[in-house]
Amino acid sequence: PGCSSIGAGAFCEHGPFKPSGDTLLRNEYSWNKEANMLYLESPAGVGFSYSANKSFYGSVNDAIAARDNLAFLEGWYEKFPEYKNREFFITGESYAGHYVPQLAQLIIQSNMKLNLKGIAIGNPLLEFNTDFNSRAEFLWSHGLISDSTYDIFTRVCNYSQIRRQYASGSLTAVCSQVISQVSREISRFVDTYDVTLDVCLPSVLLQSKMLSQLQDKEEIDVCVEDETTKYLNRKDVQKALHAQLIGVTSWTVCSEVLKYDMQNLEIPTIHVLGKLAKSGIRVLVYSGDQDSVLPLTGTRTLVNGLAKEIGLNTTVPYRTWVEGRQAAGWTQVYGDILSFATIRGASHEAPLSQPRRSLALFNAFLGGKPLPGA
Repeated sequence: PGCSSIGAGAFCEHGPFKPSGDTLLRNEYSWNKEANMLYLESPAGVGFSYSANKSFYGSVNDAIAARDNLAFLEGWYEKFPEYKNREFFITGESYAGHYVPQLAQLIIQSNMKLNLKGIAIGNPLLEFNTDFNSRAEFLWSHGLISDSTYDIFTRVCNYSQIRRQYASGSLTAVCSQVISQVSREISRFVDTYDVTLDVCLPSVLLQSKMLSQLQDKEEIDVCVEDETTKYLNRKDVQKALHAQLIGVTSWTVCSEVLKYDMQNLEIPTIHVLGKLAKSGIRVLVYSGDQDSVLPLTGTRTLVNGLAKEIGLNTTVPYRTWVEGRQAAGWTQVYGDILSFATIRGASHEAPLSQPRRSLALFNAFLGGKPLPGA
């Protein structure tokens, strides 16, 4: 929790522009081509957003975030009433596995007259133990850790234990040893949010060497987050955005002032998805299949288990979906209301590394259409 929708979502993933050096480039695969997009900085303290009461930053949690997000929507629709009857969808990734369903549930409970049609969440945190403990098998199956390390990472100290101990501020000697061994084998040259992507190299010389090797294939700017940070810290850009830095000295992609209640990570939200689906809200859960932080395997298990729990039969059996005459991922649909999909070759931030496939998925989701088959 605490990272910027504008910085990560709009500028690194699916907004209309991406920063490159001193300029902006048009994003050919912007989601703005399919819908009017609202990028919400949440909770206050993220990005350029701020609270007039500084003590707010010390005790933020899921309930506060959902309440404030609802208050924002009410204020926004009051200012722009012409959008009130439009179809409305909520999307997000990662910790938005909490933010998105909790906001959708609050909208329904508040009787706010919104035309809420569906939610889509990518590589989401839905259930602490299942999600985090799927990491060991993912790393092992992709050759990033050895058999012996896989054994201790599952048997001696698993990843949910390590995350829990990190949150409480006391890592045991045994767990510290395990995570050190895991990190050493993965190495600093692997981006755990996409195990196939190169890392952003700090030196200009190394950058130019790396880019010269990439010239023959479609290029992913692995340093786009650094470029976004540099761009949004420009005084002329801040002036043009009518934004100002309040209580911080620089813009950062993830907030350095916010103290989020990390115990909230353990609140399961998978059952909220079930309630939304049962109330007629379309639910799409998707996974970039190269993410080792919140891997597809845990997510797929959770969605499949949810479908059984709420009595939804499979309406589209597990199959490949296609974009540009290539396999773009796999999908399964339950009761024509709950969908799971993978995006082949995509990272934790799927539209960053697979923009075209992510846009195709987004387009099908908005239209309530099945993903194209072979």
